[in-house]
This record gives sequence, C-alpha cells and structure tokens, in this order.
Amino acid sequence: MVAILSVTFPFFALVLIGYLAARLRVLPLAAVPGMNTFVLYFALTALLFQLGANTPIAELLDPVVLGLWTVSGLLIMVLAAVTALRRRLGWLDASFGSLIAVLPNSGFMGVPLLTALLGATANGPIIASLLVDIVVIQSLGVAFSHRGAGEQHSAWAELKGALVRMSRNPLPWAIALGGTWGATGLALPEPVDHVITLLAAAATPVALFTIGAVLAREQGNKPPGRIRSGVRAFGDVYWLAALKLLAHPLFVWLLGTAAIAAGLPLRESALTVLVLAAALPAAANVSMLAERFGADNGRVARVILVSTLLSFVTFSAAVALLT
Repeated sequence: MVAILSVTFPFFALVLIGYLAARLRVLPLAAVPGMNTFVLYFALTALLFQLGANTPIAELLDPVVLGLWTVSGLLIMVLAAVTALRRRLGWLDASFGSLIAVLPNSGFMGVPLLTALLGATANGPIIASLLVDIVVIQSLGVAFSHRGAGEQHSAWAELKGALVRMSRNPLPWAIALGGTWGATGLALPEPVDHVITLLAAAATPVALFTIGAVLAREQGNKPPGRIRSGVRAFGDVYWLAALKLLAHPLFVWLLGTAAIAAGLPLRESALTVLVLAAALPAAANVSMLAERFGADNGRVARVILVSTLLSFVTFSAAVALLT
C-alpha cells in the first residue's frame, strides 16, 4: 500500500495545492478559465496525440473494451436518472446527475495517473474509455437533459446539438490524429516532436492543479439559496458520489468478468485499467456543462468535490485490490 500511495499521493496533492491556491486567492479565480483552455486545447491535446500515435489502432478501437465501457456507463446513467426522477428533480437535473455519476476525470487525472501506475498497457483502454465518454455518454446526457422542455427541444435536435458540441472538443481529434499518424509509421520532424513533448509534459501538473482551482471556484460561487436548500440534496450528493466511486467500478468489473468467462477477447490487464478508470472521481467539466444549461450546478459541484476527496481512499484501495 505504501508503494501505491507513493504514486497516487502526488497526484491528489497537486489537486489540493490548486484548491488552496484558488481558495486563498493566491491564484486569481479569473485565471482558472485560461488554465482550463491551456490544458484542454494544448497540453492534454499534445499528450493524447502522443499516446494515440504510440498505441496500435486495434487497442484504441477495441470493440469489447468500447462495448463494456458503454454498457456499464449507460447502466449507471439509468440508475442515477431514475432515482432523481423519483425525487421529482426533473429531466434537466436528472440528466446532469447521471452525467456526474458516470463520467470520470479521465482526461485531466486518469490518463497520467493510470499511465504512472500501470505503464503503457493502460494507454489503449483509457483512451478508448475517454472516446466513449465524449462521443456517447456526454452527448446522450446533454440530449436527454431537455426532454419534456418543449417541441423546440426534441431529443433528436438536442442529440444533434450535443454531437456538434462534441465535434468541437479537441480531445477526440487529438486521439484520431495521433492514431492516424502512428499507423503511417512515420516519425514527426524533430523540432515539432520537441514542441509536442514539452506541451505533453505540462499536461499532468497543470491539469491536476487546475482541477483543484476549479473545485475552489465552484465552492466559492455557489448561490446562497442553493446552499440553504441543500439538506435534501445533501443525501443525493453522497448517493451520486457512491455511484461514481463504488457502483461504476463494480459494474465494470462484473460485466468484464462475465465477458471473459463468455470467451470474449478481453485482456485482464485491460479490465484492470477500465475498473480503475471507473473508480476515478467525477469529471470537473460536468460543472461547466451544468452551468451552461441551467442545471443545479451547486449539486454537481458538491458531487465533484466529495468524490475527489473520497477517491484518495477508494481509488487507492481499488489499486491495492487489482494490482
């Protein structure tokens, strides 16, 4: 366990440092969007291009891995949405509750953390899961958030809008371009490769620091009314965090074990990567989506904060059990 904590602790420590820096106003909150932009459009994009170029296409698009991650994610989404609808929260908050319960922080945290823990074998499964999250899970969640909002917000229209927004996300394009370039067998010109390597090296520390800063910003921006009315939502927050940290990895493990028993070509190492990816805390970008679409962002932000705090223990325990 000491060896595991020696790897995981620095990652969570960087999140805490970013949180304290923003909370204590050492880092101006106005700088957080710029940091997000740098990580999303430059550093993480360069890292994913490199990983895509160095990973065989067959691993990036493994149908068993893609199918397992999709099915397990949809099951968690349905469970989270049904419980929210039973509490009469409406489709908007039910949909964003399902997103926060299923989307792990794979981009900012999962890619560097799982690579550090498991080496290059983690690249294919984690990138495949990231593709499913961006292309399928997030698009469906945003599309169904407007169900019942009127004829002008039909599910099909919202799905098309979600797919258009997805197409503007640089991460799947970076993976696709990297995989395509890697398939050619060509080497990048040395100066270009150095630039990409420098940007990729910045992805991990800046991304983790930014997660903490985003959490601090959301804590500081919660509307007072949401805080005072949060007693009933408080239990919902821990329920959604439990779905993310416990139910999601359990579903992935059960479905993956069943797939292996059925003779499907799923490697044990790939299943381990997927279970650990599912055990990651909730994705911070869901808070930005919730704010954009008018959902209860205070609820979403609390789930992100709670899941990030608890995941230091739960994720480390999952690593100890599986490796």
